[in-house]
Amino acid sequence: MTWRLAGSLPPRAAETDDKNRSSVPRPFLQRDEQLDRAPSGPVWLQDSRVVRVVVDALLYGETVRRFYQLHAWVVMPNHVHAIFQPHAAMPTIMRWLKGRTGRVANQILGRTGTALWQDESFDHWIRSAEELRDLIEYVENNPVKAGLVETKEQWRWSSAGWETDDKNRSSVPRRRFCYDGSS
Repeated sequence: MTWRLAGSLPPRAAETDDKNRSSVPRPFLQRDEQLDRAPSGPVWLQDSRVVRVVVDALLYGETVRRFYQLHAWVVMPNHVHAIFQPHAAMPTIMRWLKGRTGRVANQILGRTGTALWQDESFDHWIRSAEELRDLIEYVENNPVKAGLVETKEQWRWSSAGWETDDKNRSSVPRRRFCYDGSS
């Protein structure tokens, strides 16, 4: 699942080349590259207070609400990727995630009467273990590809960085997932 800040998508869609031969779906790659290259637009997710709200909600949705089994996630400056196996209807999950985080983030930012998140989200059903591995790798390496860090573990707002940085952990319990479906 990918969702972005309202107003963050560049007006003109950029084309991608065919160098990527992974099982990651092409529409996902195109949308993500557009977000990473956005020269303007909101970047409220650079505020650590706002990012913390999103991260805590992602973890809470898994461990307390049990809406999904979370496999990987990353919060970028203008968008979020989360790979999860849903245990509830996707509209219910996304309404809760975006609604709760949007309200709290707007309070933090002192914004009223405007949406934090773009209305739509991009989802994709993962159809194989290979595709799951490729997507987890892609999501966790998103900050590296965007030039924000040199290694995925350096990005503190991702499942890769969260696992390696104990001071980032909230009180929500966390476990590392195996790619073969076991935990």
